[in-house]
Amino acid sequence: MSRKRRMFDIDLPQDDAADFPAGKGDVSARAGQRRGPMAAAISETVESVRDRAEIEARIRAENDALAQEHVRLKRAGLITDMIPLDAIDTQKLIRDRRPIADFELAELVASIREIGLSNPIRVEPTEDGRYELIQGWRRLSAYRQLLEETGDAEAWGRIPAGIAARGDALENLYRRMVDENMVRKDVSFAEMAQLALHYAMDPLTSENDPEKAVAILFKSAGYQKRSYIRNFIPLVERLGETLMYPQEIPRSLGLALAQRLEDVPGIVAAIKSELRDWDTRSVTDELAVLRRYAGQGGDMPKGVAPRKAGPEPREAVKAKTSFQLQRAQGTARCIAADGRLEIRLARDFSTIDRRKLEAAVAAMLDQIE
Repeated sequence: MSRKRRMFDIDLPQDDAADFPAGKGDVSARAGQRRGPMAAAISETVESVRDRAEIEARIRAENDALAQEHVRLKRAGLITDMIPLDAIDTQKLIRDRRPIADFELAELVASIREIGLSNPIRVEPTEDGRYELIQGWRRLSAYRQLLEETGDAEAWGRIPAGIAARGDALENLYRRMVDENMVRKDVSFAEMAQLALHYAMDPLTSENDPEKAVAILFKSAGYQKRSYIRNFIPLVERLGETLMYPQEIPRSLGLALAQRLEDVPGIVAAIKSELRDWDTRSVTDELAVLRRYAGQGGDMPKGVAPRKAGPEPREAVKAKTSFQLQRAQGTARCIAADGRLEIRLARDFSTIDRRKLEAAVAAMLDQIE
């Protein structure tokens, strides 16, 4: 008896039949269909680890970028924090710390009390965890006065401060301090001369000649202004400890008095003697004394040798001749008057070698004789 063969219909995927020979189908596809729970768990773990590594790499890159930006801002002094007043020292830069009157400090104190501090001070961190003041002596003084007056440490015990990176050159720190003072329109020539003296006195600076220090500190000032500052140096140097209001000395008085210090023997000792122990004197009192010794009011005090006789000063007259010359640096404006020849040009003549400048002026004078 013969057996019948049974026929079964098998449906095969058309794509697999087209792409692979019989028995050579996509092994990974078939394996995925047969993957068990353990294989699925391992695959998910691998994918999770890979995703976590990518996330951690992105976080590290962001942290590195933030750290570099923080260092950049710190070097620029743009990182600001609230620093306790008792953690700030003021020894690195020599300043005039004598108890002289500062009439505008009261205005600054009132302004800070009402609207707060609009411009933070600038400090440099030290190795012992403290801070050294670089800029903002008057602002720090105002905060200390407010703390002393109110006793409110919560409000005035800390001050906003830009934290600079350590290692900036000392000359640059002095320049920043000077430039900050130059912004004040009322800064006096006596104060600027005092800054030059302090720079020369500082053992850590490379220049000990105060007149040369003027060229370093006040490089951005014009030649005439630097000349006035140099003229005030002997005045501040010889009378600085005696005067209570040197910042109130007008330019004309300071220049005249500086000249008298050179021409009149004994004048320094006479001024010191008159002002000694006179702690109740006002600005008007002190300036009146200085004007007398400068020959700008009253008789010369007894015991002081009079200034050597000389030709009578000529009365100021208007310029007789004025003209302009075109130069490579721009337009040179020339004014010729009685006893005066002035040349104004957008050029710093102080940078020219002195011998070369003297020879040029002498040649010019020889030609117009």
